Amino acid sequence: MRKMVLSLMSVATLALAGCNAPNSSSQSDSGAPASANSTAAAAPVVNEVSGTISLRAGSPQPSATATLVLNLVDVSSTAAGSAPLASSTSPAGSFPQPFKLTFNPAEVKPNDLYVIQAILTDGDRHYTMPIQAPVLAKGSKNDGVAIELVAQQTAAEKILADFKAVQEQLGGMKVSHGTKLETDASRGWQVFRQAGQVQFIRELTDYGKKGFTSTDYAYRNGKPWAIVQQTKSSRDAKPSAIDRAGWSEDGSLVLKQHQVGEDVQVLDTDAAAKLKQQATEILDLATGGKNK
Repeated sequence: MRKMVLSLMSVATLALAGCNAPNSSSQSDSGAPASANSTAAAAPVVNEVSGTISLRAGSPQPSATATLVLNLVDVSSTAAGSAPLASSTSPAGSFPQPFKLTFNPAEVKPNDLYVIQAILTDGDRHYTMPIQAPVLAKGSKNDGVAIELVAQQTAAEKILADFKAVQEQLGGMKVSHGTKLETDASRGWQVFRQAGQVQFIRELTDYGKKGFTSTDYAYRNGKPWAIVQQTKSSRDAKPSAIDRAGWSEDGSLVLKQHQVGEDVQVLDTDAAAKLKQQATEILDLATGGKNK
């Protein structure tokens, strides 16, 4: 009898233990697997990208009229020509500055490559991104994205840089000299040639009490492409004004500066045309009409 009572108590103990044991099927209260809920919580829906835009050291701050365009674009080969996923256009302001682009996550293709493109335009000057800014892909940031912009030379700055490069090479060129005495001025010039072609003419013109000009003319294929003229009260005086003019390959006037002291203004188109005419005349005079 004693043995039977002990057996009954053992059965009851095991039954109670079974009721208190955890459910081995790992079901949540909602009936969904716990692992599925964890995955959903770990993958929030992304609907914006953000970060900071800065200028590389040495790049000039844009003017108040500059414009900044931001695009979130799909650069996959299969998406060529497609519209940006998000876009914004605004005055450039100052840098560094934060940015944010909001988009519809339903439009994102998981296997495509997306980047942020920043386009900063300030008159003739453009700023470019030397490094792409990928987003939305595995391993890419969607916040804290760092974009750096670099100022590119304007067409006018490129002409000036090329002009100075030619000036630095004058010592290695063949040089000839000439003079001419006129009623109201005395003129002298140096002609610099390379490979049989006139590359550069430096003309000094003394107008007596009316002043003095020193003019450098640069030529390509027998045509003037850059001119810098200094106007002075006398030969050894500091320039009272400096005019700079330069033309692109298609003949468009792109360098047009009239500088007085530190103030640089736009050179009048008529003044630039006059300088170009002077360049043609001195080339004809200095070469005896051969233009080489």
